[in-house]
Amino acid sequence: MKHTLSNICAVAACAFMAVALGSCDNKKFRVDGTISEAKDSVLYFENMSLDGPVTVDSVKLGEDGTFSFSEKSPEAPEFYRLRIAGQIINLSVDSTETITVKAAYPTMATGYEVEGSSECATIKELALKQIDLLGRVIAVERNAALGFDQTRDSVARMLEAYKQDIKLNYIYKAPMRASSYFALFQTLGNRLIFNPRESEEDIKAFAAVATSWDTYHPNSLRGKNLHNIAIEGMRNVRIVRNNQAAAMVDASKINTTNIIDISLPDSKGAARRLTDLKGKVVMLDFHVFGADGSTKRIMQLRDLYNKYHAQGFEIYQISLDPDEHFWKTTTAALPWVSVRDAAGLQSQYLQLYNVQSVPTFFLVGRDNALYKRDVQIKDLDAEIRALLGK
Repeated sequence: MKHTLSNICAVAACAFMAVALGSCDNKKFRVDGTISEAKDSVLYFENMSLDGPVTVDSVKLGEDGTFSFSEKSPEAPEFYRLRIAGQIINLSVDSTETITVKAAYPTMATGYEVEGSSECATIKELALKQIDLLGRVIAVERNAALGFDQTRDSVARMLEAYKQDIKLNYIYKAPMRASSYFALFQTLGNRLIFNPRESEEDIKAFAAVATSWDTYHPNSLRGKNLHNIAIEGMRNVRIVRNNQAAAMVDASKINTTNIIDISLPDSKGAARRLTDLKGKVVMLDFHVFGADGSTKRIMQLRDLYNKYHAQGFEIYQISLDPDEHFWKTTTAALPWVSVRDAAGLQSQYLQLYNVQSVPTFFLVGRDNALYKRDVQIKDLDAEIRALLGK
C-alpha cells in the first residue's frame, strides 16, 4: 500500500498530539515524607471534598515511617489531609507540586514540618491558631469561678479578636489563596467560626474570596460553592432583619431575665417555652438521640429526674436529631419536656448559648436565671440540691 509523504506527516502529527494530550491529563502531584514513632499505624490520605472526607489512599507505616502518595493534579486548588486516628495534617494541593511532610506520632497535628508549598505552610499557621483558640475557650468554659454571663462574654471577645486577625492578615490580604478559603471553614467545636448564616461581616469575607476565585480559578466548584453560601447568607440576614423589625414590641411589656428564652414544639406540635418553667430548677439539655452513648445518658437523666422531680426539678431537653419520626418514637416514654429543633446542628440556640459540643447541659435556677454549664459542675447532685434549697 502506498503512503504519501503528507499522509505520513499527518499521522505522525496526530500521534504526537495524542501523546501530548495524554501527558497533560496525567500530570500528578506527590505528597511524601515520614511519620516517625508510628510503626504499624495506618496513614490515610484523604480528599476534603465538598461532601466531606474521601479516602484516596492509605499505607501501613513501617519502622522508618516513610510514605508517598501520588494523584492526578487538580485543575484548581484542592484540599487533602494526612490522618492517623484523630491526628490530622491539612494540606492544599495545586498543579504538579511535590509536598514533603515530616512529623512524629502522636503529636503530628501540631509538630509537623512541611516543605514544597507556601500554601501548606500558611495552612499550618492557621491550624495552630485554631488549636490555640480552642484551648483558650475550653479553659474559660471550665473556669468554675466565672458565671454564665462572664463565660459567654469572654468567649465572644476571644472569637471576635480571632476573626479580626484572620480576616485582616489572611483572608482580605490575599483572598485568591487556598489558605484564605481554608480559613473560612475553620471550626470551633462543631460550628463554623465564620458564620455566613447570620453575620453580615462574615458574609463579606465569603464574598471576597468567592469574587477572587472567579478571577484566579474560574468555573471551579469551590468558587461556585462560595458564591452560593454568600448569596444564601445575605438572604438569611435579610429575613432575620425583617422578622426582628416585625417582632418589635413595647419595652414595658418585656419580662427581662438573664436567660435567653427558647420556644420549640414538642412531639404533639405544641410550643413549649423554657421560661414557662419559672419556679422550677431546670436542666436545659442539648441532645442527639441518634448519637453513640445516647441510651446510657438518657438513663442517667432519668435517675436524676426520678430523684428530684417531686422537689421541683425539671428537664427541658432539646433534640437536634434530623429524623423527626425517630425522635418522636425515641422520646415517647420520656417524662420530661422534650422538644426538637428542626435546624439540627445549625440551631440558632447552639450559637446563642455558645454550645461547642453535644451533648451538653445548663442548670437554670427557680428565678429563670442561668446558673452553670456542665463543664463548670463537679458534683451535679450537690448543685441540684443547692438550687432546690435542700
